[in-house]
Amino acid sequence: MRITTIMKTLLPALAIALASCRSAKTVETGSEAAGQGKSTTEQTVRKVAAVNHRETQYVTSKIKVELSVGGKDLSLSGNLRMKRDGMIRLQLVAFGLIEAGRIEFTPDYVLLMDRINRQYIKVNYGDVAFLRESGLNFNSLQSLFWGELFVPGEAAPGARSLAGFNAYEAGTDMALMLERSPLTYRWVADKGSGQVKTANVTYKDAARGNTQLTWHYGGFEQMGRHKFPTTNDITVATHKHTVRLSYSLGGVGHDSGWEKLTEVTSRYRQVKLDDILRKLSSL
Repeated sequence: MRITTIMKTLLPALAIALASCRSAKTVETGSEAAGQGKSTTEQTVRKVAAVNHRETQYVTSKIKVELSVGGKDLSLSGNLRMKRDGMIRLQLVAFGLIEAGRIEFTPDYVLLMDRINRQYIKVNYGDVAFLRESGLNFNSLQSLFWGELFVPGEAAPGARSLAGFNAYEAGTDMALMLERSPLTYRWVADKGSGQVKTANVTYKDAARGNTQLTWHYGGFEQMGRHKFPTTNDITVATHKHTVRLSYSLGGVGHDSGWEKLTEVTSRYRQVKLDDILRKLSSL
């Protein structure tokens, strides 16, 4: 597949994922949790939160990406660089030769760059209706990349916020749930270790249909006192589109000094997120 074709597919796919960064499988109502004592539930939630909170400040790695959207499958390589509370940067390379695209999450905005066609999307979290209304921001997205618990709108879940979770057994796992209507957040963690294996967010919309986000974690490797997921499988599904993205890490390191924000020069043309979504909705 030509590089230009890759980027013409990739940028709209990422736009869909950005605009609908919500949801997952339909979640249980929580009736199972009613049988557990509150203290047991809080202990379980605190354990999962502690086990999955990584103290490492920098994570850098080579990355292999598989993207599926609209019946097209793309395979790319690149780099992932993350600085705790500072930035998440994905650099995508086509044919191992040239940086074809860049995705940058900062505390203030999201930047999607098409290096080949010299166009970009840059939006604040508050400019995307769903992100604004649901309280999802950089902190929430960072927690998804790092495989951690989060509470929408909060920098980090404290004891009071964790007390708002429900927890119940699900076979050999534990399910943790937080409800903020019309959204339900759900994590599945190993009952023994407390390691998060899946994160789900469900957005229910009776008029337009549900939107779903499912994020599966695997390939855990030791990183300091905790383990870090090196394989990630993500599905974003709306009533009209489904985007699947899988990525795996290799050669994980902790390099610093790369975190300067990307500057967009005048050679690039800004594309509005709504324009891309409007074109896609007519397909």
